[in-house]
Amino acid sequence: MSVLRTQLRGVARRPTRLLLTGLAVLVVSFVVYASVLAQQITERSVLNGLSGTPEAVDLVVRNGDISTKTATAIGQVPGVAEAAARIDAGGEVNGDYLQLISDPGTGELATAKVTQGRYPSKAGEIAVTPRTVERMGLKLGTTASAQLRYSEDGKPLAPEKLTVVGLVQAREDFGFQAYAPTSAVIAMTGTHQVSRVEIRYAAGADGVRERVAALAQGAEISSGNDVRHEEAEAAASDVNAVFAVIAMFVAIAVVAAGLVATSTFRIMFAQRMRQLALLRAVGAGRGSITRSLAAEGALTGLVTGVAGVLIALGVGHLLPVVLGWFGPNIASPGFPVPAALGTVALAVLITVLAVLAPAASAARVSPLEALRSSGTTGSRRDIGLPRWIFGLLLVAGAVAVAAYVAKELPGRDPKDYDPTPMLFAVVGSGALAFFGLVALGPVLVRPVLALLGAPIRRSGPVGRLAAGGVGAAPRRAAAVSVVVALGVTLIAGALVGGASIRVLADREATASAPADYELLGTEDKQVPATVVDKLRERKELTHVAPYRRISTKIGNVEGLTAVDLALDSLPRLGKLDVVAGSLKDLGPGEAVISGYTADTTGLTVGDKITLQNGQKKGTFTVAAQLPDSGPLGSAVVLTPADLTRLGASAAYAGVLSDAAADGETGRTDGKRAIDESAPGFRTDVLADQRDQIDSQLTVLLMIALGLIGLTVAIAVVGVGTTTALSVVERVRESGVLRAVGLSQGGLRFMLTTESALYGVIGAAIGLALGVPYAVLAIKALGVNAPLSVPIGQLALVFAILVALTALAGVLPARKAAKVSPVAALGTE
Repeated sequence: MSVLRTQLRGVARRPTRLLLTGLAVLVVSFVVYASVLAQQITERSVLNGLSGTPEAVDLVVRNGDISTKTATAIGQVPGVAEAAARIDAGGEVNGDYLQLISDPGTGELATAKVTQGRYPSKAGEIAVTPRTVERMGLKLGTTASAQLRYSEDGKPLAPEKLTVVGLVQAREDFGFQAYAPTSAVIAMTGTHQVSRVEIRYAAGADGVRERVAALAQGAEISSGNDVRHEEAEAAASDVNAVFAVIAMFVAIAVVAAGLVATSTFRIMFAQRMRQLALLRAVGAGRGSITRSLAAEGALTGLVTGVAGVLIALGVGHLLPVVLGWFGPNIASPGFPVPAALGTVALAVLITVLAVLAPAASAARVSPLEALRSSGTTGSRRDIGLPRWIFGLLLVAGAVAVAAYVAKELPGRDPKDYDPTPMLFAVVGSGALAFFGLVALGPVLVRPVLALLGAPIRRSGPVGRLAAGGVGAAPRRAAAVSVVVALGVTLIAGALVGGASIRVLADREATASAPADYELLGTEDKQVPATVVDKLRERKELTHVAPYRRISTKIGNVEGLTAVDLALDSLPRLGKLDVVAGSLKDLGPGEAVISGYTADTTGLTVGDKITLQNGQKKGTFTVAAQLPDSGPLGSAVVLTPADLTRLGASAAYAGVLSDAAADGETGRTDGKRAIDESAPGFRTDVLADQRDQIDSQLTVLLMIALGLIGLTVAIAVVGVGTTTALSVVERVRESGVLRAVGLSQGGLRFMLTTESALYGVIGAAIGLALGVPYAVLAIKALGVNAPLSVPIGQLALVFAILVALTALAGVLPARKAAKVSPVAALGTE
């Protein structure tokens, strides 16, 4: 107990040292509890916004044969204050699809809010969303003809004249939505069914549910709370999946914090060897010293854990208030007490585990050895034979597993391939490699430093001193650089994987959406050449590429589509992936086949393929094979002359084109130009599909990089802590350098450069591990993703990490430079 009291009094005298030691644990405690609060905020505010049922709804009638008469009768039931019958209809306006949604427009059951004009009051009037105005040209006050009614056999009836009387803000805006009251939608569409009825009770109403159930027999009757809960649960499944991924990265950050804490405890105990030696000399045993140091570690975890939780709690409650000033209504996270206690317990566990090895090592040093120098132990360069053997075994295991994965990688377009075992093997190999790096890190520091630190050494005496300072304490350098390497490995893997998957998605999108727009004809009304000429004259459009389409038969396989789209007519078609052959070889008498065609017919490049369209036949040579479907979902691509030989008409099935200008404005202008040049034809904006895929990939990559940034942040904290403790340890050395003429600026530069070198070593090792493992993981997926290494982004990551680690050493360096040489030389 006396030893423990001595250690705790030392902590009380130097609380700054406790903070430095547990700074990484404080950061990870903040991250862990902040993640819990973020999930609370999301579930309390975002999920309510994702529910499509208004808060005022008390009862919902759904999932049954609900006629418009039944819906009207429900609205007249005693105790019903308001009833909204929901109808989701659709039709065509100038060849484009228009979704017509019923909504009261006012009151507590409304989901659409008028922002300009007024809400429709009768049949023939609609209110549209802002993006619908841009995409379909349905401006306020305009009138358009809409095909909303069809006969029982599917034939179109007389069109309806629609006038836009208002603009509304709705929960979703896809660019083709219009709103009107239920009675107006029924009158315009002639429908006799509603999808659901939402009911709000009058004050003091009783027995409403039973009366409604008697009217809507066969339909499901649910309370509004139950429906909203179901919708929230459906949304929560996605949210919980996201937070499960966040938890995985938080776990990695916890491991990083443990490594940093272990390093800082080792440095701190090395500085206190004289004190520990005196305790040993007056009779303290190894066990009592180890227990006292472990208790000190637990106290560090308790203090930093509580501080991290309190800071996270403060930020979590301040965030809704600040965001409320700018408009968004964000719910408060409350105070999850069990999560707070768990976070503090985790912080204590991290520090106790982190302190055990350094404490045991410090307790084993004899008093005589410890009294020699506090810096000797901290600067040891050897790692011992057992650690050598253990590290080499880990590396050998990582290489063996990686070699197995490389040997078992699937070929192109594998059949019945499950990538899960291979991906687990890649992760296992990476884990072995990382722990091998932890074991062998001290012996890798000097070779890596000799290779990458040459420019620093050649910069002058101060640079040589900085490089020498890092190389003189390889254990310290390795402990920090390994955590930096972990962060860089994950970032490099995410960047390489993201770039490769983005190229793959771009190629796949090229087949289905090779242009910004597709003007579509029908069997009864194909696109004439005069329309194509008009489109080519429009300055808002470029790369206008018409195509024809026929249905063909190959052997016994029927229903295969052949097109004559020129593969050099659109820039994006140049991105098509090819399994064999070349798209440039397509000429008269030749064909490009899809992967599906190759699978069903067994044909490959160089084979003869016979196509039949009715009584017309033609034999062609396969010039190239695509991995999946051909452009526009085709099975075969031919030249225009060959498609004519098979009986294709002169008119076109469709026309592809690109917007001449970039951005939403250019895209809207191009769409308007097509509508003006080809009235009556339907136009799909294919670019929206590509944008959606690209935005999803970008969001996923940003989320991954943000989560990986937790590990990087802890690594930077470790660099700053290590530099600060190093400054304390080397006060006398700094005084000697100042005494022999090194200026304050020179000392600051030397210590800051040492911090930057930690980043150089860690980033270099991280890139050396991250890129190969990312390549292996991409190949193991078996999705034919082309390898794409974003060299510029990786170089930027290297530079940013070096800059961050250098900045982490600025404050300790400034503090060291302020100590006078006389005071420094007088330090023990």
